[in-house]
Amino acid sequence: MAQAVKKKEKTKVKIKKPEIKQDNAPASLFKAKEEDKTDDQTASPFGVWSDLMEYQIDAFQRSVLFFDTLRQRADNMLEHEKAGMPPLLDFKYETVLDARKFERPANYALLKITEAGEDCLEDCLDPDKPPVMIVDPRAGHGPGIGGFKRDSEVGIALHEGHPVYFVIFYPNPEPDQTMGDVLAALRKFVEEVSAWHDNKPPVLYGNCQAGWMLALLSADCSGLVGPAVMNGSPLSYWAGGEEMNPMQVRGGLSGGVWLTRMMSDMSNGIFDGAWLVHNFEQLNPAKAIWDKYYNLFANVDKESERFLSFERWWNGFYSLSEEEITATVENLFIGNKIERGEMVLDEHCAIDLKDIKNPLLIFASEGDEITPPRQALHWIRAVYPDTKALKKAGQRIVYLINPHVGHLGIFVSAKVAKLEHRAILENTADIESLKPGLYEMIIDNPTGDPDCSRDQYEVRFEERLVEDICESVPQDSFEAVRSVSEKNDERYKQFARPFVEAFANPLTAEVLKTAHPMRASRKIFSEQLNPAMLPLPLAAQTVRDNRKAAAEDNPFKEMERQTAERIEATIETMSDYHKKWQNAVFKAIYG
Repeated sequence: MAQAVKKKEKTKVKIKKPEIKQDNAPASLFKAKEEDKTDDQTASPFGVWSDLMEYQIDAFQRSVLFFDTLRQRADNMLEHEKAGMPPLLDFKYETVLDARKFERPANYALLKITEAGEDCLEDCLDPDKPPVMIVDPRAGHGPGIGGFKRDSEVGIALHEGHPVYFVIFYPNPEPDQTMGDVLAALRKFVEEVSAWHDNKPPVLYGNCQAGWMLALLSADCSGLVGPAVMNGSPLSYWAGGEEMNPMQVRGGLSGGVWLTRMMSDMSNGIFDGAWLVHNFEQLNPAKAIWDKYYNLFANVDKESERFLSFERWWNGFYSLSEEEITATVENLFIGNKIERGEMVLDEHCAIDLKDIKNPLLIFASEGDEITPPRQALHWIRAVYPDTKALKKAGQRIVYLINPHVGHLGIFVSAKVAKLEHRAILENTADIESLKPGLYEMIIDNPTGDPDCSRDQYEVRFEERLVEDICESVPQDSFEAVRSVSEKNDERYKQFARPFVEAFANPLTAEVLKTAHPMRASRKIFSEQLNPAMLPLPLAAQTVRDNRKAAAEDNPFKEMERQTAERIEATIETMSDYHKKWQNAVFKAIYG
């Protein structure tokens, strides 16, 4: 008996913990945190459970704050529409000209920036510097993106001592408003601003669509304008490389301008700008439907305010008249008439880019998916056969290329505003003094930090050859698209348009506008329309008062990030396949 007891005492039972493997989990998932483990010790199940509970609380709280942010976005949309959709400028201003009262009325107005915060500008302006007139794009969104925060085009221009004017537009066009009416209004604005400042022509700043409008103005308004800066502005709509731009492909696959005309007819002669914004989002669906929302969810504590600020502009949809949108598609996107010198505004006005005499600065980016550098620059080769022809015309064209920023970043990014736009404004006099020719603007040793002097960086202008700039693939297929578009448009106007117009009226137009997916998918989160959202404000405030964020090294949070990356990659892969399929169909149809 004693021996048996003794033997039992010597016996030790080893319990080996099962090895758990999971290919998709991070390596640290079932390991203890560094401060809780020794070199030869594996994680306790209680540590894993603690991490899981911490993550679940954090994810639940982030979900409440996420949906509350979407609720605020919806409410902001409704309030903005109720207020008449004023421009979203972060600067005080006064309206000095209203084009709705002109002889040729247009839904445009000219604002004068009067204050930045609590600081009056009169004592900060340099009387020797020319005024700057900034024009925002009218491509579905409302005005204000050039100055909706302090580090912006408006802010940098004020910082440099320029008097600043801002061109806005109202949500709805004037009856039968044309592109010629808009140009007449812009010409009047330029004349008045110049007269108010001792006949100094303003430096014109055009973002995206506004850039090519300023090119039209410069061609039709020689002598009235100073240097024109075109930021991410397309003038060569057929230019491209072997991989075609998705916008070009969609224009061909839709059959041309007839679809735009039909959509305008269905809305009683008004084209809803929400469709343009919808097209922009389709260019990058991974970002539009997943990445920007996951970024908000993952960083909701610090990202909510920035998200709401940008979305207030992104979801403010402005309309165009049928005359304007069809002229844009027919003459520019499908017809490419501005580059070819074939654009006729009306019976009295034809546009030829050779008539532009004021210096041009073209700011483009390799990362711009909407206006790649070829579409911003190729027109120079089409208008001027060689460098000798450009110099003979007495023209000075400067281009600046950012290596990576996206389309909106060209005129929205604070870093770009502090560096490139500051450099542009500080060197406008140097640009005007250049000899005729083509130049690349190069910024050396940038800091990106705005300062009153230029000793932080150096700008130089290197001469380039027109023959070497932005070679494009043959454009025969786009000639076919143009021909098909013209035929389809004629057939639509003859056979289908009378029936569409017979059923269109203000009521049906309002129903189509309200039910547009870009509006409905946002506004559904407002408690004013969705009773399920009523408890959210109180729930969100309770979460903020008791917020318990998970640690960044929480293994379950890392799993969440990895899953989000896989979802984004899947959407991008599907999008790439869809683009390749569209390209194949386009080439099969148009060669």
